[in-house]
Amino acid sequence: MKEEAKTFAEKAHKGQKRKSSDDDYITHPIRVAERLEKEGFSEELVCAGYLHDVVEDTAYNIKDIEEAFGPRVAKLVAAHTEDKSKKWQERKQHTIDTVKNGEKEVKYLIVADKLDNLLSMEKEYKRQGEKMWDKFNAGFEEQKWYNESIEKNMLIGLKEDEIPHYFQEFSDTVKRVFGE
Repeated sequence: MKEEAKTFAEKAHKGQKRKSSDDDYITHPIRVAERLEKEGFSEELVCAGYLHDVVEDTAYNIKDIEEAFGPRVAKLVAAHTEDKSKKWQERKQHTIDTVKNGEKEVKYLIVADKLDNLLSMEKEYKRQGEKMWDKFNAGFEEQKWYNESIEKNMLIGLKEDEIPHYFQEFSDTVKRVFGE
């Protein structure tokens, strides 16, 4: 099922580029899925890693995901999908609330996604400097608020032995990109 999810995502994101770097978009969901797989998470969560931006950024909808990969994968993808008809701040607040109150697998997916985004931003900032922020819907201060809010809420409801290794990497990256 994981290979099918990867192929589905590759087809769905064909021709799309990353906002910050102009890399092929598919590199992002592949890295997210690989991070989840490395942690030993379920096949459904790894599939959701590949598919997490499909509904948000392509012509496919959540029903397509459910038909191809079942209700569990669809539920994980749906919990992570932003409503693009809403303003940036409202969409990001919804994601923060989902990280705070969501089930642990949803938290794992969101933080893996946000970590990969942040690592890309960090790399591009070193390459482009301040002009990198111009490529986003929100600048430095808004991005700082968003990522620090994810960090602040990501551990809520998790036991010590349920915290993936990359959560610390996310915290460290937030500090490097946005300062203490």
